[in-house]
Amino acid sequence: MRIYWTQTALTNLEDIFEYYKLNTTLKVARKLVKEIVATTLLLQNRPKIGRKEELLHDRKLEYRFLVVRNYKIIYWTEDNYIKIATVFDTRQDPGEIEKTL
Repeated sequence: MRIYWTQTALTNLEDIFEYYKLNTTLKVARKLVKEIVATTLLLQNRPKIGRKEELLHDRKLEYRFLVVRNYKIIYWTEDNYIKIATVFDTRQDPGEIEKTL
């Protein structure tokens, strides 16, 4: 399966990088973003390893997630693709997940 990042997810990743670059170091920012991306690669061979996202259970698509540090990588599978919907900071109000998708 191929991994596809939505524009929302790419923007989230850029925002995470910029935040950590400004508030910690460039090295920390790069390491975190690499860790998030590397985690998504696990999905290529096992797309169902993520738990179902209960906050999005009423949606047409079946959203699942993986956790990396304070971030939920929310995705769904479609045809031969794993589509990364968003990278959500779990320190936010959980209700915000619905607003981002």
